[in-house]
Amino acid sequence: MGIDFDKLKVQGVKVNYFYICKRKLWLFSKGISMEQNSDRVLYGKLVHKNAYPRLKKREVLIDDILKLDIMDKTYVKEIKVSSKMTEADKMQLLYYLYYLKQLGIEKKGMINYVKERKLEEISLTAEYEKKIENTLVEINRILKMETPPALKKLPYCKKCAYYEFCYALEED
Repeated sequence: MGIDFDKLKVQGVKVNYFYICKRKLWLFSKGISMEQNSDRVLYGKLVHKNAYPRLKKREVLIDDILKLDIMDKTYVKEIKVSSKMTEADKMQLLYYLYYLKQLGIEKKGMINYVKERKLEEISLTAEYEKKIENTLVEINRILKMETPPALKKLPYCKKCAYYEFCYALEED
């Protein structure tokens, strides 16, 4: 399946949200942002800001759509607080590698889980390319929905920045 990448490309955070919660993806894409009120998000930003203090060049912006934490000759590096959302983190980084490949740039990926002092190296394979393409198709399908996907209780909902929004009418 070939996709029209220019029509389907999105921010990396949307790929991450797709694997965490489709409802969160939809809300975020409609400009409903709750992250500014979250202590967890603030903590993540502080960890991100203080990781790799000796590096001068960080946050590489590509096409005004991707914001890579670090890119050197070999790697695109993504900084994450912990490995609790491993699949979402991995797919976000694989999307960055896929996106760069569309631009003729081939890199490996490295996720740095700062809190755990753990590194995970990632390579883009043909299988992952297919998975990214399917993900982009699904993300665009969700973004075109007129209402958000139904609420789905997940184990980490209470820690999400959107928790109060999603559960405003629910009782514990």
